[in-house]
Amino acid sequence: MKKSLIVAAAVAAGLGTAHAETTIEVQYPYGHLFNETHEVIYEAFRKEHPDITVKFRSPYESYEDGSQKVLKEAITRKMPDVTFQGLNRVRVLVERDLAQPLEPFIAKEADFSKEGYHKAMLDIGTYGGQVYALPFAVSLPIAYYNLDLVKQAGGDPNDLPDTWEEVIALSKKIDALGPDTHGMFFGWNITGNWFWQALNFSQGGAMLDAKEQKVVFGGDIGKWSIETLARFNNEAKMPNLGLKDSFQVFVAGKVGMFFWSTSALANISKQVGDKFVMQTGPYPSVKADIGKLPAGGNGAVMLATDPEQQAAAWEFIKFTTSGRGAAVVAETTGYMPPNRKANELYLKDFYKAHPNHMAAVKQLPLLTNWYAFPGKNGLKITDVIYDDMQSIVTGQRAEEPLKVLEDMVRDVQKLLPEKTS
Repeated sequence: MKKSLIVAAAVAAGLGTAHAETTIEVQYPYGHLFNETHEVIYEAFRKEHPDITVKFRSPYESYEDGSQKVLKEAITRKMPDVTFQGLNRVRVLVERDLAQPLEPFIAKEADFSKEGYHKAMLDIGTYGGQVYALPFAVSLPIAYYNLDLVKQAGGDPNDLPDTWEEVIALSKKIDALGPDTHGMFFGWNITGNWFWQALNFSQGGAMLDAKEQKVVFGGDIGKWSIETLARFNNEAKMPNLGLKDSFQVFVAGKVGMFFWSTSALANISKQVGDKFVMQTGPYPSVKADIGKLPAGGNGAVMLATDPEQQAAAWEFIKFTTSGRGAAVVAETTGYMPPNRKANELYLKDFYKAHPNHMAAVKQLPLLTNWYAFPGKNGLKITDVIYDDMQSIVTGQRAEEPLKVLEDMVRDVQKLLPEKTS
């Protein structure tokens, strides 16, 4: 594997404090995105911690798969020592008393903040005033443009859409180029209802009220969001594609505008190659002053309960989320490093050489938490929202988006925890 300057710096950083010979088990999601990343980081980790061996389990298929596997493994006490969970899936492990608080380990670190662990980073994995996860990879939704198709449709590559209204108008023109050409694809089916939250949060909306007892996405913002989604089907003629198919159709040069996570940027860039000119851009129609975007990605969570395993697990978590580890994440994927030191020390020239990575970085001021629904039905609520969105994009209920929203609100409300007071 071709080694980066970052890895070389990590290896040259010197040996750390030795542990007794210890083996820990680690599991992470999305092997197609993170296999190389973890391989590179672990090689550097072993140089610094030769007495800790990491046994990687087969990657989780998705964030939901990761949560469900841990919950099942908890019954038989066969959980990994460290699990990388979607940032919106940490909550369920905290509520089930499976995730171990990291505060005791952080407290023993002399200069933790100097290693790039700033408050905003820690807040992402904080529940009930305790840190349970250190963010490993952070993503935001962005736009990917096939500039060749944009030009063919009469669009201006120097004046790309800022709003969904402009996206829909351009999509119609691109779609008219031919029967196998599509104007746009919007990643509604990305894990955890991420793009449903993005539509709502971009307008200043929320999922539940402050007490987490009432669904609030049934109001004007939610209506705008569901109607915008329906317009993608009805007006922009968005194709009904699965996650993998949508990705492949875009890299094949058959989709003009692809709204997706920055996480796939390295992979997309590699597959596009010189097939067409690709450029990234910001997520459209974020309302000034109040609009936000949910932070996607995953964080490292400790599940180990044995003190020796915990000590080794902490060294691994600390290394992977450090400036060195976070910089490798940026180099090998499209994710943004949540560790400040990665940007300040290791990635000074990276963004100059890779301008497409800047689309998400420029949106960092818009970052907000990827919402996790409370209670034992949190995962089920995700499925309910997914099914309702799917009924829109398949065309089945695309002509009655407000009725779909009404059903969604009703069904989610039923699944929320009962009031305790």
